[in-house]
Amino acid sequence: MSTSSVSVLDRARTRVLAEGQGLEEADILEVLRLPDEDIPAALQLAHEVRMRWCGPEVEVEGIVSLKTGGCPEDCHFCSQSGLFSSPVRSVWLDIPSLVKAAQQTAATGASEFCIVAAVRGPDAKLMQQMRDGVKAIKEAVDINVAASLGMLSQEQVDDLVDMGIHRYNHNLETCRSYFPNVVTTHSWEERWGTLKMVRDSGMEVCCGGIIGLGETLEQRAEFAAQLAELQPDEVPLNFLNPRPGTPLGDQPVMDPKDALRAIAAFRLALPRTILRYAGGREITLGDLGTREGLLGGINAVIVGNYLTTLGRPATSDLDLLAELKMPVKALSATL
Repeated sequence: MSTSSVSVLDRARTRVLAEGQGLEEADILEVLRLPDEDIPAALQLAHEVRMRWCGPEVEVEGIVSLKTGGCPEDCHFCSQSGLFSSPVRSVWLDIPSLVKAAQQTAATGASEFCIVAAVRGPDAKLMQQMRDGVKAIKEAVDINVAASLGMLSQEQVDDLVDMGIHRYNHNLETCRSYFPNVVTTHSWEERWGTLKMVRDSGMEVCCGGIIGLGETLEQRAEFAAQLAELQPDEVPLNFLNPRPGTPLGDQPVMDPKDALRAIAAFRLALPRTILRYAGGREITLGDLGTREGLLGGINAVIVGNYLTTLGRPATSDLDLLAELKMPVKALSATL
């Protein structure tokens, strides 16, 4: 092991593992720069941190799109933007289908079900659809309901609280300095404002992003540090899966070793946070890398398919968790 990596991992062992404080930006960057031979040591330390500060349980979540496609925003990675030539058509999901998806998610043992809509922010129609859908889900199945509906007003935040939404997802996607290269139709600060309102409302905050958008390692470290400042309850970690017809459609898939370095770095930056495997892990890491990440700081997974891309079968993830002797967090443990 190199001298510099011994130094950063030793610092992390004291600060993060022993004291429960996340690494600061300069040290996060050092972890992201670790040589290949030091990746196993970083993942092992990240796993120890996860076990100490989060415990052995893995939170399982399913997601469904209430409103797909036709979004007016220009997020360069997203095939749901109506501004690109991506082959995703605008579709609304009816309430019975929403309830069925929640029941199927609960049947996997999941404790979280997230309703997602491809919008800048919800209009009156979408908020009413949410109210009707959440009511129907709660009458039919015992599961926490989360939502991801874009940027919110204070009134909409209050409405979601009244509906009984458990957790709100709104990803920052990338660091503040790189955001204008990825989105131009709204600002990073607008997203941050929504997240602060959600935090103040008492809903749990779910906020992560996508690694491999073309950002530098310095910007990747900046992003992790900004997430640590926000202190979200959950950070979904996506890896870019380039979508045809989007501005990032020709971006190369991230090197799996860089992805593993990022998993370790984000865990060491966020020792007490739910760190969730999300989109792109299948194409970036494959089965072996997925296993390494679960043994390197990840303690939550989205099972089944994502919004516009296919994931692993839920049974594959659940079988892997059983093989690794990682218990699925029960609903009662999240209440």
